Amino acid sequence: MSAAQVYGLGVGPGDPELLTLKALRLLRAAPVIAYPAPETGDSFARSIVAPHLPGGQKEIAIRMPIGDGSFPKADIYDRAARDILSEVRAGRDVAVLCEGDPFFYGSFMYLHARLARDCTISIVPGVSSLMACAAMAGVPLSARNESLTVIPAPLPDEALRTRLVNGNAAAIVKVGRHLPRVRRVIESAGIMSRALLVERATLAEQRIRRLADVDDDSVPYFSMILIAGEGAP
Repeated sequence: MSAAQVYGLGVGPGDPELLTLKALRLLRAAPVIAYPAPETGDSFARSIVAPHLPGGQKEIAIRMPIGDGSFPKADIYDRAARDILSEVRAGRDVAVLCEGDPFFYGSFMYLHARLARDCTISIVPGVSSLMACAAMAGVPLSARNESLTVIPAPLPDEALRTRLVNGNAAAIVKVGRHLPRVRRVIESAGIMSRALLVERATLAEQRIRRLADVDDDSVPYFSMILIAGEGAP
């Protein structure tokens, strides 16, 4: 293997100040950075670290449909992995940016699966959206012996309801266009009074509302429903 390597950097939920010191050091030192980006327009991951970039780095934008729910995008990740590996084999470290944490619903996991056999990879954990949403809402999620269940909103209604009624605290991720259906399931489970909707946590556009007060049909891709455990203070 080449002496160069890939760094999977968790860059946090959006606030540039939530980047870890280790991620910042590696980000500034890497001659190449790569990041997911929409088919047109700017990359959210890159925008998070933009204030910290030293300039002069080569950039690989991994263009893909963002937020359409059709992960993994095999051909896109295959091509991106080849591009990244060619840089590593040429002796250049590559810092791959991932919103939140690389291994908590992070896009980097798909690149990791493709690169791990061919080069050295180091993972730098980041502040996850789950922790950021709880902090911004000021809501301790679980306490003592309570369990916390993380639930993807695209699950079928019955699967959603089963996980909600069988757990204590819950975080429902990937809400977006699934909001009306998820809201009905939460109401049927009798836990609407404990549900909060957090949109774009840590960003200037952040919004936090009681789910019972929300009448929208859809919310941004970067949204999460938090249901705190009853034992939290």
